[in-house]
Amino acid sequence: MELYSGKLGKLIEELSTLPGIGTKSAGRLAFYLLHEPEEHVKRLTTAILDARANIRYCRKCFNLTDEEICPVCADPKRNQRTVMVVENSRDLAAYEKTGKYEGVYHVLHGAISPMLGIGPGDIRLKELMERLAETEVDEVIIATNSSLEGETTAMYLSRLIKPTGIRVSRIASGVPVGGDLENIDEVTLVRALDGRKEL
Repeated sequence: MELYSGKLGKLIEELSTLPGIGTKSAGRLAFYLLHEPEEHVKRLTTAILDARANIRYCRKCFNLTDEEICPVCADPKRNQRTVMVVENSRDLAAYEKTGKYEGVYHVLHGAISPMLGIGPGDIRLKELMERLAETEVDEVIIATNSSLEGETTAMYLSRLIKPTGIRVSRIASGVPVGGDLENIDEVTLVRALDGRKEL
């Protein structure tokens, strides 16, 4: 027996396809939307359709934007000679929230993963190398994740960029704030030890 009518069931089914949204959360969202004023639901729908139609990749860094150049690349105060390479736009947003990084970015939109059939040609590596050849860059900071794919991508990038004479660095990784040492893997502990600083 169907628990919900066809249209409500379809709404829940579609909402449950969103990342991190299971059937229960999709049901809560569906009931929330059905009880909201129609004008609010129209604004939400319009915002989704407008974003889908108008958001594209920045011509320089491949961040998501609705302009030809994203706000970071367009900011004259940013250090254009330091490029941080990240896997996706969410990683870029995380660094921007810190307010500490003053350079620009390059978004790969993925990481090399031979197991998943994702090779160097499937992410924005070619565009990065073209960018480095066309502009004066002093340093490339590799800020890929500490996963196997992120590490593979970092090593590949390092081998590509070092022959150009550009300084290549890797973000430090180590013990998270509030983490218990006994619950942390060996690779993270070694990185934390290697990346230690004098107090």
